[in-house]
Amino acid sequence: MAYHSVNPYDGAAGKAYPELSSPQLEDAMVRAEACFASWSATSFRHRAAVAAKAAYILRERIDEFSRPVTMEMGKLIAQSRAEVVLSADILDYYAANGERFLAPQTLTPSSGKAEVESSPLGVLFGVQPWNFPYYQLARFAAPNLMAGNVVMVKHAGCVPQCALAFERLWLDAGAPAGAYTNLFISYDQVNQVIDDDRIKGVALTGSVEAGRIVAGRAGRSLKKSTMELGGSDAFIVLEDADLDKTVAWAMWAKMNNTGQCCVAAKRLIVVDALADRFLAKFKEGMGALMPGDPMRAATTLGPLSTELALIHLLAQVRQAVAGGATLIMGGRRIDRAGSFMQPTILTDIAPGNPAYREEFFGPVALFFRVKDEDEAVALANDSEFGLGGSIFTSDVARGRRLASRIETGMVFVNHPTWTAPELPFGGIKHSGYGRELSSAGIQEFVNRKLVRVSSIDAPA
Repeated sequence: MAYHSVNPYDGAAGKAYPELSSPQLEDAMVRAEACFASWSATSFRHRAAVAAKAAYILRERIDEFSRPVTMEMGKLIAQSRAEVVLSADILDYYAANGERFLAPQTLTPSSGKAEVESSPLGVLFGVQPWNFPYYQLARFAAPNLMAGNVVMVKHAGCVPQCALAFERLWLDAGAPAGAYTNLFISYDQVNQVIDDDRIKGVALTGSVEAGRIVAGRAGRSLKKSTMELGGSDAFIVLEDADLDKTVAWAMWAKMNNTGQCCVAAKRLIVVDALADRFLAKFKEGMGALMPGDPMRAATTLGPLSTELALIHLLAQVRQAVAGGATLIMGGRRIDRAGSFMQPTILTDIAPGNPAYREEFFGPVALFFRVKDEDEAVALANDSEFGLGGSIFTSDVARGRRLASRIETGMVFVNHPTWTAPELPFGGIKHSGYGRELSSAGIQEFVNRKLVRVSSIDAPA
């Protein structure tokens, strides 16, 4: 079966769920379309009450929601709990601000009156990944449900219990059946859903390859889409950075969620004056990580999400070394049960090495030393990806100047790339297009309609 829980800590098989039959999928589509007719007619106040209730439930039942995240994809339990809270924050944010974000915008034409009003598009389809099983759903569902759309979601096959828990959350919060629909469907059925005339927009968070397929399919039907397709974020360290604090942030930026994060610090780019000391301290930090049961607070290194993810990452490291990279530490599977990989550092990565262009999704850091800030910016921009990036320096004005030169959708100064409900999230280049979160996220799938009122007097 395509939807199957397997605990990556010990390989124990959990629950499996069958894919929907064609009649079951059609029933879900009919229910969603019918729900849109009523949900879109409800008041913002009513939708906000449902979203706020869902946020309340997440916080009140935090252990119930966080446990499946750890059991299905191996996230450290403290991080799973933090994800539940972040998801609740997103729901609360749109409950509090959705109506304001979509309020009519008054324009001032040369004559008459005009305004832009926002109205929902209809049934939306989202394809979502496993690495943040609730956060990814929250940032898609919350703004769009508040806008009056309804959503259908195909979640990743390895986190089915999380998928079902989030669907049940909305029902428990008082949303009508069909407002939020989880779909256990095949790849062929994904294409069927995208092609269906009842679907008015498509959102994907996933790989570049998946993005090409889904965006291309949506484009054939002239449907609006948004794509968040991963990244290879640069973590730039200038010579005037606070070394100890910057290394601590580098560890967090690289190893949060065991490195399985679109905005993880995948490329550490350090000015030569600080490079040796930075690398020594960073290596020490990586070496101190302790693998173990992610349900235990003492564990600081969790497993990769699946055995296939581990196999793929190990192959990437082998290919990088074969291409001339130097393995500073790690690079192998940890000799224990579960899908654990040694924390790994690669350096001496030349432009011709496949590792120079690839995204490493796990506990593998790519280390680059550069001459100065100009070389750091050039290296950061020499990537097909353009999601996020960060710059560490004691001179904030300098950091802001360099941030303007980085070709990504997000740049942080003295903090790793991260997320918050009020901050727009998204990238450029092969990292995709469109924005989620903030006021921008709720504007992606609405009709911004111009209404112009003029004098009825005909021209002479």
